[in-house]
Amino acid sequence: MCGIVGIFDTRGRREPDRDLLRRMNQVQFHRGPDEGGEHFEPGLAFGHRRLSIIDLSSGQQPLANEDGSVLVVFNGEIYNYRDLVPELTARGHVFRTHSDTEVIVHAWEEWGADCLQRFNGMFAFALWDRNRQSLFLARDRLGKKPLYYALTADGRLLFASELKSMIEERSLARRLDHRAVEQYLAFGYVPDPHCILAGVSKLAPAHALLWEWGRAEPAPFRYWDVSFAPAAVRPEAEVATEVVERLREATRIRLMSEVPLGAFLSGGVDSSAVVAMMAGLSGEPVKTCSISFGVKEYDESKYAQRVAEQYGTDHFVQRVDTDDFELLDRLAEVYDEPFADSSAIPTYRVCELARTRVTVALSGDGGDEAFAGYRRYKWFMTEQRVRQRLPDSIRVPLFGALGRWYPKLDWAPKVLRAKATLEAIARDTVDGYFHGVSVTPDRDRLPLYSREFLASLDGYRAVEVMRAHARNSPAHDPLSLVQYLDFQTYLPGDILVKVDRASMAHSLEVRAPLLDYTYIDWISGLPPGLKLHGAEGKYIFKKSLEPLLPNDILYRPKMGFAVPLAAWLRGPLRERVRDRLLGGHADQGGIFEPDRVRELVVQHESGARDHSAVIWALLMLEASRARLGVG
Repeated sequence: MCGIVGIFDTRGRREPDRDLLRRMNQVQFHRGPDEGGEHFEPGLAFGHRRLSIIDLSSGQQPLANEDGSVLVVFNGEIYNYRDLVPELTARGHVFRTHSDTEVIVHAWEEWGADCLQRFNGMFAFALWDRNRQSLFLARDRLGKKPLYYALTADGRLLFASELKSMIEERSLARRLDHRAVEQYLAFGYVPDPHCILAGVSKLAPAHALLWEWGRAEPAPFRYWDVSFAPAAVRPEAEVATEVVERLREATRIRLMSEVPLGAFLSGGVDSSAVVAMMAGLSGEPVKTCSISFGVKEYDESKYAQRVAEQYGTDHFVQRVDTDDFELLDRLAEVYDEPFADSSAIPTYRVCELARTRVTVALSGDGGDEAFAGYRRYKWFMTEQRVRQRLPDSIRVPLFGALGRWYPKLDWAPKVLRAKATLEAIARDTVDGYFHGVSVTPDRDRLPLYSREFLASLDGYRAVEVMRAHARNSPAHDPLSLVQYLDFQTYLPGDILVKVDRASMAHSLEVRAPLLDYTYIDWISGLPPGLKLHGAEGKYIFKKSLEPLLPNDILYRPKMGFAVPLAAWLRGPLRERVRDRLLGGHADQGGIFEPDRVRELVVQHESGARDHSAVIWALLMLEASRARLGVG
């Protein structure tokens, strides 16, 4: 696992700015503290920070082919590289190392951009082909590894693993992208390919960019997508057996490492399944770690302990204070862009803990997206059944009126908090799902904006992100459609960003067997009823694991990785909220109406309403603006 940076002159062969490249590389030191490498030639500069995992002695980067005409900097792992080496050797390619990095340069020589079809892994890489005078940037299929890029006014293309490297180029405008702000307030993150800074983009998952000297500016192109191709109907027991067999293989290929390797173990279904697979593949006890909380409703450590005992793991638990809000400023430094998922705090801590024992950790990320495990899928399908049974001429006005009339009962039991559901039913499928997953729904978000900011959006709304993905969706049913939307937005924009930045802040590599792209594609074609069966999410996954895990692990209520955010904002963070959001210096760049922000804060402090999600989002936006130097 590493960090990559580069400068490419799209207009000629000017000497690159060596000081800039070195600054860009150095600020990503945490991504690769073991070694650093640089390469300079007219028109090009590459930089690399290395976290040594495979071929510790000879895997240094930038790495070239036999004659030095093809050069690569690479962040990630190619899990099937050992299968590709004999094929490429038979075609005349000579390998000088035992690293997966070298497979990339020879695969490019042999297959060009089609080499991406041959790789199974998590990656972001930049490849320079001197003979073809071209730069090739690529990102893995599901977006596990990040890649930012920007074109400067003088024609230099800059790229980096993290935004903090990009802002070392002082000519980049320190200006917010207003559409990205609207997206952030809606989603709680800035979805790919957008970036909070105007003029900077993120290469989207499963996309590549080929830039050749002398050609017009290219557009990124997609090389893969989740297919949702319906599978042949088979007995449930056969499918369950294959679910486990495929997960075992996805886990096996992720156990290659020359450094200590272990796993996160939360006590949830997904991480427990991965540990069960690892235990069956390893001759030694699996190193597992988890964190515990003093507050019962946030603590899953007893379930993790049960799985650890069942599989005889070398388990380590550390208690974390639920009042861990001191990380707020650190999170802005780690994530660069505003990031409103407060579970980044315990994620940061569990990565910090894991790094004391291992350099590589396997996680259970991806199970909820693949097998429809999130509660919101159940609520969405309930809403969808109403949409399908009532004509629009009745449904829209009826539920629109009910949604407007029904009060916002933040304090009430969940069964009575029907306002969002009523509002969602009044919308079409995509808009309804967007409304359900928004951190700040339209009715709360849009009144926050100043008149000038709304005018600058020129009618744009964040729902367009989901509408655009829905237009390209291969899904054939409503559940698969919203799973597809999460594969394009929530998974790469929230879950994988959260884990990548938190883990790499501690120089820890995290691998996710459940996100093996062949596994995801196969699961996508299973009948929706095998994923969400009545009210039971992950139905076939849980069934497949019944011989391996106890029922109270598989079928207990989902807890998540939460923190007591509402209480923090009324208690220990109260003064910080007032200082950052209501203080005299907190102008928020003219984005928001000060009186509306004050109303939110006062209502939350009094306990009349729970505005914790939007207040936290505003805090993180302000912290990010300060971090990035945005005026």
